[in-house]
Amino acid sequence: MADRPVIDQLNLVVRDMEASLAFYRLLGVAPGETTAEWASHHRNAEAGIDLDFDSVSFARHWDAGSTGPTVVIGFKLPSRQAVDDLFAELIAAGHRGRQEPWDAFWGARYAVVEDPDGNPVGLMSPVDPAMRSPHDPPATG
Repeated sequence: MADRPVIDQLNLVVRDMEASLAFYRLLGVAPGETTAEWASHHRNAEAGIDLDFDSVSFARHWDAGSTGPTVVIGFKLPSRQAVDDLFAELIAAGHRGRQEPWDAFWGARYAVVEDPDGNPVGLMSPVDPAMRSPHDPPATG
């Protein structure tokens, strides 16, 4: 279906712009520069999709009900070891780990850290079919 929506933008509403930008720079995301009056309210980075960082006050201009996001932002890493290494680097930099690196049942090495606003950020290696393991879906109800 040609008229289906395609994801091409992600907005992160952040409480501390500089802390958030520093965190994402550790992940290799390079936010662009902007004018001084917008520096604490809006920044943009090209990260395979349009990635925008918006202050809480600015987000209320385009989303009246905004209270901040709850979103998992997934980053692909080149190897299983890269997941472990980046997780350790982020923890050493003072960020909270929500899920230590583990060999996920779907065959990838996977971990979750929080950015400065508590948004979960997934770190995942390529899937290795030889590392897959049986796993029942969660119970419903």
